[in-house]
Amino acid sequence: QVHLVESGGGLVQAGGSLRLSCAASGRSFSNYRMGWFRQAPGKEREFVGGIRWNAGITYYADSVKGRFTVSRDNAKNTIYLEMNSLKPEDTAVYYCAAGSIYGRGPYDYDYWGQGTQVTVSS
Repeated sequence: QVHLVESGGGLVQAGGSLRLSCAASGRSFSNYRMGWFRQAPGKEREFVGGIRWNAGITYYADSVKGRFTVSRDNAKNTIYLEMNSLKPEDTAVYYCAAGSIYGRGPYDYDYWGQGTQVTVSS
C-alpha cells in the first residue's frame, strides 16, 4: 500500500523559509514523477513543483520559480520542498503526490499525502 507522508509545515514570517518533506513508501517510485501541490481556502489545488525521481529533473510553477526548490533523497525515499522568501500568498495546505506520467494537474497524479499546513504571516 502506497503511503506519502508530508511534514515540516508551520507558521513563518514573510521572507522566511521552510522545508517540507514527503516520505514515500509502499512501492518503487524510481519511474514516477513526484509533485508538490498547494490549496488555499476557497481556491483550487495548484501545482507548485515536481521532480522526475530517477533523473532528478525538476520543474516549477512560475509563481514559485527561483524561490522554491524540489529535491530528493534516494536513500531515504523522501522528496523535499525548500521554500525561501515566503510570501503571505504562499499560505496553503501543501500536498505531496506521485504519478506515473508527466503533468501539472492534480488528475495526473495517482497517490496523495494528507497535506501539511503552511502559514506565512505578514
